Amino acid sequence: MTAVVATRTTGSGTVGPARHWGTVRTVLRLHRAALLLWGLAVLGLTGWLVWLTAVTAGEERTRLENCDSAGQDWCDPAFGTFGFGEYVGGIGLLSAHAFLAVAAFAGGSLIGRELENGTAWLAWAQGVSPARWLTAKLAVPGLAVTAGATTLVLAYRWVWGADGDLLMGTGWMEGQEFVARGPVAVAYALCAVAVGTLTALLLRRALPALGVSVAVTWLLVRVLAEYRASLWPAVSRSSAAQVLEPPDTAWHLETGALVHGRRVPNVQFWQCEGTAGFRHRCLDDRGVTGFYTTYHPESHFWPLQLVETGIVLAVAALATVAAFRVLRRGTA
Repeated sequence: MTAVVATRTTGSGTVGPARHWGTVRTVLRLHRAALLLWGLAVLGLTGWLVWLTAVTAGEERTRLENCDSAGQDWCDPAFGTFGFGEYVGGIGLLSAHAFLAVAAFAGGSLIGRELENGTAWLAWAQGVSPARWLTAKLAVPGLAVTAGATTLVLAYRWVWGADGDLLMGTGWMEGQEFVARGPVAVAYALCAVAVGTLTALLLRRALPALGVSVAVTWLLVRVLAEYRASLWPAVSRSSAAQVLEPPDTAWHLETGALVHGRRVPNVQFWQCEGTAGFRHRCLDDRGVTGFYTTYHPESHFWPLQLVETGIVLAVAALATVAAFRVLRRGTA
């Protein structure tokens, strides 16, 4: 007997597993160069991180130990670590901003070029519905982006866990380090796919869609980076006796004085320096009742990451829904 794949016939043609997989294969074939380039970039950056940790980090520690034994202060990690920190930081910069390349691809090549050249209408005329076409267009790069970005995040976190002491001067709250070490990097990449797709469907021209996709995604990142400190309640401490400093590993937000019960940041009372009695009277005359500091401890890394990731994924979901609606309205 011959095994036959069951299919369902509708007014628009024959639909079955073969047609679904055929659409996916078409997307893979059309964009194999971009997908291959993405895979090579991920493998290259991951391999570089492995090399830095497995080989360069040991050499770095040996040089620092030799410098320390010789009493040379300039060898302190805070003054630079012979390029190790710069290399790792550069990889973090590329990983954190990979979404720009994804947005350019989604807007210019994935959707924009096919709409501009008319090949999308050719696919729809051959029995592939616009909705199924767009689903394949989103699913294939979405899976590739998720796998690649997750690999980079895990590799970067591994380097930080193994040789974080060699990266002195780079805090967990730094923009590129914060993004590259958490799931928000994956969320930004997925959001770039959705925003690029929506932009291309609206503009229907490759080059304008590429530029607008990159600009919109970059703007989203900048806005969230600006308000990142407000995504989770910060820790606030106050003292009536002295100016407070946050912990060394904290993300310092604000330090100031309590003047007549009101917070006044970055206040300098150099004219009140002197004996304890003089200082107390001087501050009292100016209405100073204490000091405060506000910061995010390092333990807030994950709450901040998860809240920002949720916001970015919500934007991606809205852009995806909007893309399907625009496509349905344009092909009705």
